Amino acid sequence: MNRLVSGMLATALTLSGAAIAAPLPKAAKPETVGLSSQRLQRLTDAFNADVQSGKIPGAVVMIVRNGKVAYSQSFGFQDRAAGSTMRPDSIFRIASMTKPITIVAALMLAEEGKLQLMDPASVYLPQLKNLQVGVEVKEGSGERRLVLEPARREITVQDLMRHTSGMTYGIFGDSLVQRAYRAAGTMDDQQTNAQMIDKLAQLPLAFQPGAAFEYSMSNDVVGRIVEVQSGLDLNRFIVERIAKPLGMPDTAFLLDGEQTTRLAQAQSAPGAPPLIIGYNPAKPPKWFSGGGGLLSTAEDYARFGQMLLNGGELDGVRLLSRKNVELMTSDHLPPDASYGAFTLELGLTAPLPQYGQGYGLGVGVRKEAGRSMVPGSVGDYYWGGATGPYFWVDPREKLVAVMMLQASDIQLRTHYRSLLRNLVYQAMQ
Repeated sequence: MNRLVSGMLATALTLSGAAIAAPLPKAAKPETVGLSSQRLQRLTDAFNADVQSGKIPGAVVMIVRNGKVAYSQSFGFQDRAAGSTMRPDSIFRIASMTKPITIVAALMLAEEGKLQLMDPASVYLPQLKNLQVGVEVKEGSGERRLVLEPARREITVQDLMRHTSGMTYGIFGDSLVQRAYRAAGTMDDQQTNAQMIDKLAQLPLAFQPGAAFEYSMSNDVVGRIVEVQSGLDLNRFIVERIAKPLGMPDTAFLLDGEQTTRLAQAQSAPGAPPLIIGYNPAKPPKWFSGGGGLLSTAEDYARFGQMLLNGGELDGVRLLSRKNVELMTSDHLPPDASYGAFTLELGLTAPLPQYGQGYGLGVGVRKEAGRSMVPGSVGDYYWGGATGPYFWVDPREKLVAVMMLQASDIQLRTHYRSLLRNLVYQAMQ
């Protein structure tokens, strides 16, 4: 058995043996934390109706207010094709909801003096020292070609955290740089993070560093920096330094046998075989994607959200200082930054000024009371994943909301994020 496989199995065993913390305390009834039981029934009815109509296979929703669980419901099927019922502890592929956890990991190392946000990324990953930017030029024939120009400055760690590095995602869009990403296999789940960096180092940037917000593989690069500076692979760091201390026993990049039986499945249509989107138990990943590879439950992620709401601490375990949580959840986008094509396609939840939104480190942030088409509070922060999950934290209302859903259609995802916000805030007394 090679060392990589041995390490993966050891980490999985460590996770399965993790001590399980006491669950978040439950409110005696929603009214004790300022929510209406009667009006929360609207949320229950809406999700049940959509399961019955086949719009979604199932979901788990948890609402925490004033540190107490006011609402926790599982809906529909964990696997509709198999007829298995959704459980409160069903495990979901959380995709980009991995990003806030990866950022917390990096900020923990910053608090230990092991990295600084102002540093060029090449301080930790020398391969990223002399990157070039790919500029598309259209020939008279209409054909496009890339012209390379030097980056005007180096990518910083902050750029990576806020998606202003100039990197992109090869799986979204069809620019020539994105084509190069696809050809290089930058999202191969059988690569390691070290191999991923070697690939990215050979590819041009899509934008000059700092010039544009483009949702990208930047947080995957942050994940590799965590590995280099901690001496641990990203799975082990998150399990040992974040998940276990916070009492999140089902949050990791790998699952053991028992956990696999709780893995929620997406569907292409009612009665159709489940879609394998992301983690495949039959072929576990070697790539611990800091931008999108984690698995988790509603309870686990609610604990993570509550830690942030508490200013970096939960149940006597402090991961971050209050000031670094404030830093993470403040807008970091330069006022003159443009927005890449894929960012514009994110729609309602995109961190765009026209929606009164900005972007912090790993999370979108609400900057204005108006402009947004969904309710919330100035200062709330949020993110979701391409596989369907979504969360937000509203410090003003002392609220954490988590929706675990496996639905990859972007319009469906946007619909349920808006629906959930509307149905949570309408229940406030």
